[in-house]
Amino acid sequence: MIYAENVLICIAVPLVISLLFTKRSTRRFIVSFMTGMIVCLLSAYISGYLAVSTSYSTEEASIFLSPIVEEIMKFLPVLFCFFVFEPSPEDLKPTAVGVGAGFATFENCCFILSSGASHLGYVMIRGLAVGVMHLVTMVAFVMGLRLLKRYKVVSFAGIVGALSMSMTFHGLYNLLVSEPGVSSYIGYALPMLFAVMLYLIGYRPVAGDDEDNL
Repeated sequence: MIYAENVLICIAVPLVISLLFTKRSTRRFIVSFMTGMIVCLLSAYISGYLAVSTSYSTEEASIFLSPIVEEIMKFLPVLFCFFVFEPSPEDLKPTAVGVGAGFATFENCCFILSSGASHLGYVMIRGLAVGVMHLVTMVAFVMGLRLLKRYKVVSFAGIVGALSMSMTFHGLYNLLVSEPGVSSYIGYALPMLFAVMLYLIGYRPVAGDDEDNL
């Protein structure tokens, strides 16, 4: 048994001290990274409470509850930054990436500490599949906000649509890896595949929007 709060403190304290020796853009990423870790801890509390309240099994909670709770919790700080500070997509990208990376890092640390890290294959799966999945959903969400802003259709429906796609991807991943065999291998490969696709799409020049690319 581990105490996730203790793990959070151990990782966060050096990051807080590093803020004294970093510049503005780096500080933004560090703060976003710490925010992602805090959001991960809160998501675990909420998901656990809902699982107990609904009498879901661990597998059912990971498929039906976790994607909704975790994606909403990850997107709240990004939405707050988007509406309050109104940054450009280029400035918003490090915030979203930091939140996703912090979430994935803290979740992986807790899982490895609780389950052990003696098997290299398990560690690689946690890093290349689960970790990348959380990052991919955040990058995709920022790209969705960018399109909404570009075409001046930023609305509740548009934001919910972008959020729903991320939830669907997260839920699909959890569903595929819940069953051993070919489906799990497909699930493990999806995050890296989508990461490459988003990189190619996000950095491809867009006519009339050269400085607004992700």
